[in-house]
Amino acid sequence: MQVFQLSKQTSFFIVGPRRPSDKCFAYGQTWPPPSVDIVGKQLWNAVRLISGDAAPRFPRPGRIVYAPLTLPTSAVLIQCPPPPHILDYTKWAQRNTGREVALRGPLQVRPQRSGVAILTCLCRPVMGTLLKNNNDIRGYYDAKQPESLSDWLNKPEIPAPTEIMENVHSNATEEALIDVIQKLRYNKPKGPYDNTKDYLETQYDLLREDTIRPLREAVEHVRADPWLDETDFPNGSNISIYEPVYIVSKVFSPRGLATRVAFSLGRVKKFIRWHQSKRLLTGSLVALSPMDDRFQHKCVLAVVGARPITGGLDQNPPEIDLFFARPEDEEIDPSRRWIMVESRSSFFEASRHTMLALQHMVREPFPLSEHLVTVQREVGPPLYVQKQPYTDLSSVVAMEDGEAFQNINILSDWPSDASYELDESQSKALRRILTKRLAIVQGPPGTGKTYVSVAAIRILLTNMHQDDPPIIVTCQTNHALDQLLRYLAEFEPSFIRLGGRSKDQDKIKQRTLFEVRSNLRYEKSHGDLKSQASAQIRDLTRNMQMLLAPLEANKPPLDHKLLLRFGLITAEQAVSLEMEDEYAMGISPDEPGVQIEQWLGRCLEPCPRPLQPDEFGLDFEEEDFELEQLQELEAEVVARDDDDFENLYGKVTLLGDNKTGRTSSSSLNTDEEIKVLLEKTQDLTTIPVSERGEIYNYFQRQVKQLILVEFRRQAKKYKAAVLNRRIGQWEQDARILRSQRIIGMTTTGLSKYRALITSLRPKIVMVEEAAETLEAPVTVACLPSLEHLILVGDHQQLRPHCQIRDFEDEPFNFNLSLFERMVNNDIELDYLRSQRRMIPEIRRLLFPIYGNALKDHPNVKDADNRPAVEGMGGCNSYFFTHEWPESKDANMSVLNEKEADMIVGFFDYLVLNSVDPKKITVLTFYNGQRKVITKKLRQHRNLRGCASFNVLTVDSYQGEENDIVLLSLARSNKQYQIGFLSVNNRICVALSRAKRGFYLFGNAEMLACESGTWGEVVETMCGKRKDNPKIGPKQRIGYYLPLECTNHSYKSWIQNPSDWELINGGCNEPCRCRLPCGHICMLRCHPFDKAVINCTQKCNKRVGLCGHPCTALCCDPCSYISKPANTIHSYNIGIQPNGSNVKQWKAYANGGAQVDDEEMARKAREKNAKISQTEAKLIDVSIELVKEKKSSNTNLLLDLEDDDTFHTGRIRSKTTLTYEAATNKEGNKENVTLLNLLD
Repeated sequence: MQVFQLSKQTSFFIVGPRRPSDKCFAYGQTWPPPSVDIVGKQLWNAVRLISGDAAPRFPRPGRIVYAPLTLPTSAVLIQCPPPPHILDYTKWAQRNTGREVALRGPLQVRPQRSGVAILTCLCRPVMGTLLKNNNDIRGYYDAKQPESLSDWLNKPEIPAPTEIMENVHSNATEEALIDVIQKLRYNKPKGPYDNTKDYLETQYDLLREDTIRPLREAVEHVRADPWLDETDFPNGSNISIYEPVYIVSKVFSPRGLATRVAFSLGRVKKFIRWHQSKRLLTGSLVALSPMDDRFQHKCVLAVVGARPITGGLDQNPPEIDLFFARPEDEEIDPSRRWIMVESRSSFFEASRHTMLALQHMVREPFPLSEHLVTVQREVGPPLYVQKQPYTDLSSVVAMEDGEAFQNINILSDWPSDASYELDESQSKALRRILTKRLAIVQGPPGTGKTYVSVAAIRILLTNMHQDDPPIIVTCQTNHALDQLLRYLAEFEPSFIRLGGRSKDQDKIKQRTLFEVRSNLRYEKSHGDLKSQASAQIRDLTRNMQMLLAPLEANKPPLDHKLLLRFGLITAEQAVSLEMEDEYAMGISPDEPGVQIEQWLGRCLEPCPRPLQPDEFGLDFEEEDFELEQLQELEAEVVARDDDDFENLYGKVTLLGDNKTGRTSSSSLNTDEEIKVLLEKTQDLTTIPVSERGEIYNYFQRQVKQLILVEFRRQAKKYKAAVLNRRIGQWEQDARILRSQRIIGMTTTGLSKYRALITSLRPKIVMVEEAAETLEAPVTVACLPSLEHLILVGDHQQLRPHCQIRDFEDEPFNFNLSLFERMVNNDIELDYLRSQRRMIPEIRRLLFPIYGNALKDHPNVKDADNRPAVEGMGGCNSYFFTHEWPESKDANMSVLNEKEADMIVGFFDYLVLNSVDPKKITVLTFYNGQRKVITKKLRQHRNLRGCASFNVLTVDSYQGEENDIVLLSLARSNKQYQIGFLSVNNRICVALSRAKRGFYLFGNAEMLACESGTWGEVVETMCGKRKDNPKIGPKQRIGYYLPLECTNHSYKSWIQNPSDWELINGGCNEPCRCRLPCGHICMLRCHPFDKAVINCTQKCNKRVGLCGHPCTALCCDPCSYISKPANTIHSYNIGIQPNGSNVKQWKAYANGGAQVDDEEMARKAREKNAKISQTEAKLIDVSIELVKEKKSSNTNLLLDLEDDDTFHTGRIRSKTTLTYEAATNKEGNKENVTLLNLLD
């Protein structure tokens, strides 16, 4: 394919053929021609003659080469030498003023003078489609909003200070807040909106208020009492305060003009584990105010541009990079002190691009508005299906039947369900996806939503034409997107992932836009927008760095020539400074600042360090997230293709006041007084020395102000250049994306890259996890070219998340997804019914939510696919109920310490029973409880070998599953308050994540009383429901957790966390199995293999030829202690052998040594016999106790501890037998203890 970019003086591109069968543009023959070098030389010699290029490059397949070329018209190409016949090339394109026109037809060659040929297209465009390039993306940003009185269309991308401060100046803050709330529009769960604009404005207003209000309230709190520390504010306020804050540098990054600030944690009173803190996340919105104002009148907004850990936040004081909201907000004074406030409960960047897209949609066509806005219930087929309903369905049927399904009219002749590799409900859902322009599919847990989505995409790809735009797939989370793309990659290699941080290190990472772009070798074109913008950025960077030069750190005082140029002193005053003794200080007068330094003398002193390191000892703030969770949260803010995730790259100018004037004895108090004095004095040397320090400080202030004015003007140009660079980059990316068949991104990425996606003119958009996404990000998917929108999800699971809790309730209903609103308005949908995840014993818990609509697939009933949980005796689900009181952490998050201990003990028990820790997930509804459980698991002595633990909140585990799930409910209080444990959507997710083992821990009585859904769950676990006779009533609830030993089938009941110490993963029976070494195992019953046990009994094997007994433990290598005879054997023989008495040594070797060895062996045999008798006696006693107490609720501890000292010739042993029998649910216990049975 050949691409020609036309302008007055432009670049001439030739792209080599993609396939060997493609015809060579130069001669119309198959590639490669007989002599590639000769063809290349002939072609480029002609180009060189025209363009004057002395070093032309030779074209190669797949590579772009260029040379300047002047073209007379947009329809004529000059090329030499002329082909001898008409060139019939299948496709070529020319680019002119941003439009790409695809032409098909022969090209005529007309020989001209000097061997130059003109090729002219002989036919008009026959494809009928203009594929816009530059105009689409540039127009997206250049188009102006229609004239309107609506305030929301004129609101800036980043809030103005007035939006944050609008309630600050009101004496009646609550009344002002009520007024703001009353002005907001409400989401409509049912019924139509008035019009498209009313609908878009509603989504915009609610999203903006949900994003901005937390910061506004934080500023109000700080303004009301500016001196409070973070810990003094109400618990759970999530207000972060950093004071003082200083500007330390400017970073001229391709992403924008950044300001690096250093700040103190003095108001935090603790160090921060930045890797696990949600403070100052990239993309967070912060408010700054001078410390002498403290939000009384001045407020500046900024967005965190990057949070570098190394060399940034790990320093003391820490540093962070900020993007000021507006160029007019830029600050450069390194000595000015600021206070910075953020709200950790809001994440601005996640909503920023969605709000921009909603504003933009007002001036675009709005496909599907008849369903989304006016809620028309009947849905027709997509336009492209109406034109061509015959579809190839062979990709989802058995291979032998494929030919019969290659041409099916899907609007009238849908095959029977038996023909597919799908169940009945999946087949119906697939038909809806393919035949409805708005297709909604609800899939309860484990029913194969993703499987159906992949099957639908496979069919759509099979029926795509070469010129069709790519299919857009989007998900709420990066994890779900990666999972979907992995399935698609199995049969479609032509896909690209946009934005975010993919954890997939194999296929998906290789197909991110950044990686694909990096692997393509494009020749740089100096005429494209990106190159022009990059050059402009470099020029502006150079100019702005020169402008900031007087304020750079480690520089001399201000130069008198600079003061003259800025008009701060007159020419006469400058001369007076130069008349000073230029060489008095031995410094060249040409060096900047020498004259001022001489003039000031002792009045010039170094500036003190503005910010001292914080000192909090070892006090650290508790972590908020695991590192992986933080990266997921930030992933869409700075994508991998935006250079680097943590750092901003670019030139840096360090700022700092190096010198200051001493002012202790000055009589000048105001700038006005100094200005009057300077106007009166032409000879600055006549000014008293005591006043010069204050005058120099005045010069510094004025210079900063004058520089700031020009710097802000340049910053405005810099911001425009950065936008143009991004547009230019997207224009290049669009060429890559047009060649792909699938493009994947998250819903946040869809808003962020909307201009780029719009330029591709996609027809099909699929949204996975549609029911847990706010309506606005899905609305943004309605691109002007859209013909087919597919929504897949389950509104009965997790709802979208709001920053403001009140917005989840009436009348706002802001956490209502577009998916759920369509269902509420009776828009057609299909329902998946066959679940393939949970065993029936677990699935039955979902009856209160789905009723009998959810069916079990045969796979989940197969014991080979879903084996019973090890060590539980067939009890694969259980509700351990208790009344242990809850508490709250510093952030007002609920936690329950004793319940956490119980869960950690159970986790250890499962691991001891050979369950892989990766196959266990601990879920909880509260982040405080998550932190506690994670901490206790890490500290458990038996679990220190585990690399990581799956401990997550329910909200973050939507769409996931694992073999065994332990659910910590945490809530237990006298007020019977259960918080959002009452939300059915969260209950549904919590109950449906386990495949073969599910165990709940909480106050069942309280939950059953306060929630109808929990009441039915508890009733089911009590065995009182008979909704499914095949399962049968099973009682799975109690104050004791039932265990069953895999070795002895002995049952144990655990009531308290301390009870876990009474067993070793098995039961209380002594093991007594014979170890590989021959000794009897002295441990209590254990489920793990005896081969991994280190025997700690004495070895006593004979060693080598000497025959000495081994003195090491059995688990250690055999050895014996060899000592001089005078210390080992002297008490048995009456000699003292030494190195000088050879006769005595010979006599000892011939008899004395053998006697001593026999005596030592005799004593060892007696000692071992005594130990064996004692052990047998204790074991008999323990067995008798068990027989006497044949209680089913028995906890037995047999702990044998031997402390043997062979060197002193005696044995000290203590064996403790503790018998605990639980007699009732209150936990009354009988303790029998046998102490000191051995001396």
